Amino acid sequence: MSSWNKWILGSLGWALGGPIGGILGFALGAISEDATKSYKPDTKALPNDFSAAMLVLCAAVMKADNRILKSELDYVRQFFIRQFGSAIAGNMMLLLRELLKQDIPVAEVCTQIKQNVDLSSRLQLLHLLFGVAAADGNVNNEETSTIRQIAYLLGISERDYVRIQSMFVQDDNAAYKILEIDKSASDDDVKKAYRKMAMKYHPDKVYNLGADYQKDAQEKFKKINEAYEQIKKKRGIN
Repeated sequence: MSSWNKWILGSLGWALGGPIGGILGFALGAISEDATKSYKPDTKALPNDFSAAMLVLCAAVMKADNRILKSELDYVRQFFIRQFGSAIAGNMMLLLRELLKQDIPVAEVCTQIKQNVDLSSRLQLLHLLFGVAAADGNVNNEETSTIRQIAYLLGISERDYVRIQSMFVQDDNAAYKILEIDKSASDDDVKKAYRKMAMKYHPDKVYNLGADYQKDAQEKFKKINEAYEQIKKKRGIN
């Protein structure tokens, strides 16, 4: 096993067992030392179990329409650069390219994640998967179907799924869907819904994933605020 393979394996815990561990092990075994010798990991920012789980499901979403787009690869690369820096992002992208060659057992992977990851973190994962799907400016039917299946298997409610989807697939009622209310809701109900969403999806809810993942949670939280401001403006709510 190459030196960087040992490095990445050493940084993981529960993800090394079960289907995720098997998938990662196969991918790591396919990567030669020569292909990665130019990458020197930043040991101050090691990827964790959540990152490994996310990488596997990203591969499943990217393969959904049988097309691997540069925009999707760039989205994932930029995400890992933000989280871990360029050196580790380079290694993770090599790993992703190997994962894309595999058949991903989505049901088994999701079961493992559901057993080890809290709901707030699973919601954050769903948000990231929609970000990958929307990287080319369009979330197609195959991607939507795969993400919906993942959401169901992760134990995410239909309401939460629709809310997060509405952040990426816009329609006339998107702002209301984000706040999980009907367009006919009263102004007071709008305010109550916003306060509920603000508490449920505050970035502090995913503090256990580390400060870097909170940055993406803040982006999701921003969309909740934008939806509320949009409704307030249309209704003239103070």
